[in-house]
Amino acid sequence: MRTVSLLGSTGSIGTQAVDVLLGQPERFRVVALAAQSSTELLLSQAAQLRPDMVVIGEESLYRTVRQGVPAGTDVLVGTPGLVAAASAADVVLNAVVGFAGLPVTMAALEAGKRLALANKESLIAGAPVVQKARRTPGAEIVPVDSEHCAIHQCLATVDGPTTVARLLLTASGGPFRGWTAAQLATVTVDDALAHPTWRMGPKITIDSSTLMNKGLEVIEASRFFDLPGDRIHVLVHRTSVAHGFALFTDGNVIGQFAPPDMRLPIGYALAYPDRLADRPLLDPLEALGGERGAPMTSLVFQRPDLERFPCLRLAYEALARGGTVPAALSAANEIAVAAFVDNKLRFGEIPDCIESALAGVREEEPTLNAIRAADGAARLAAQRFVDARVTGAQSTT
Repeated sequence: MRTVSLLGSTGSIGTQAVDVLLGQPERFRVVALAAQSSTELLLSQAAQLRPDMVVIGEESLYRTVRQGVPAGTDVLVGTPGLVAAASAADVVLNAVVGFAGLPVTMAALEAGKRLALANKESLIAGAPVVQKARRTPGAEIVPVDSEHCAIHQCLATVDGPTTVARLLLTASGGPFRGWTAAQLATVTVDDALAHPTWRMGPKITIDSSTLMNKGLEVIEASRFFDLPGDRIHVLVHRTSVAHGFALFTDGNVIGQFAPPDMRLPIGYALAYPDRLADRPLLDPLEALGGERGAPMTSLVFQRPDLERFPCLRLAYEALARGGTVPAALSAANEIAVAAFVDNKLRFGEIPDCIESALAGVREEEPTLNAIRAADGAARLAAQRFVDARVTGAQSTT
């Protein structure tokens, strides 16, 4: 039986991982759960899964969690608790949101564990230090993102990266594919949260609507599969049944297809190199049409529009600049998205905020201290942009 630490258990990835784990009681035992502040759901999960330890991010909630966990369950707090949980299992599913997930990644790899990685920032911001930890005996990363999971499967039988000419990541295009610039200027938070195919958390859903999510995935793919950005392409594919392709030097292409269901890449990462066998066999057309069983009639791909969705362009530029710039990009984006959700920025100002923050970033050697410094500086610069917009809006009312 394989033990699992599920960190970020109350978010979108975490709750779907719980679905997978509850369906495989003979195969997996959950030894740790962690959440930032969602105590009610965390305690419900603890009652179902009976872990050895539970981690709560906010120290002020310790007493509530301590009183609510099953008897014999240890309760830990904050980053030290996450680090302890990341060292306690055979497989660590890192679904922690944002830069806070980097210590989890480092602890799991340095302990020689399997890391099922759903935290983008670990490879976007911390790639150099993560790659060093990845060389620890026993350590490995299996991606949970559907696109990177697809590429991982496409390359499973490949001897080396020298035979790979291009990697192709697909994007649904979010809720605003085909919208004009005038329409994009009117986007509300509710509009941005209405993703047409995927069920995700609010941050990643808004990132999908700006195509920043795809830009971050390009950076992550570059780090994970050791290819430069100009060999990683994005194609808009509206039905989200094709998730990624590898184009080889001899002209052959291998692709991965599956319904748009995050439980599939989660199960793949937990069980790899085996595969789970708990899903009913579907008719081929039904499987490729998605969960609703629509016929496979729309394997259509388009290039993304970088003028209407400049966040993807900014991600490619940050990857090309290298150093600590990708870390700054990710940090500035977190501030911009939070400001948009709080109605402090308009939708079209999200890329403006990020570009403003990146203007002052230098391409430093990405040591862990430099990454942290770039993250902090970009957050401050982005917040100054937000504050200036709020002040300007107030002065005109």
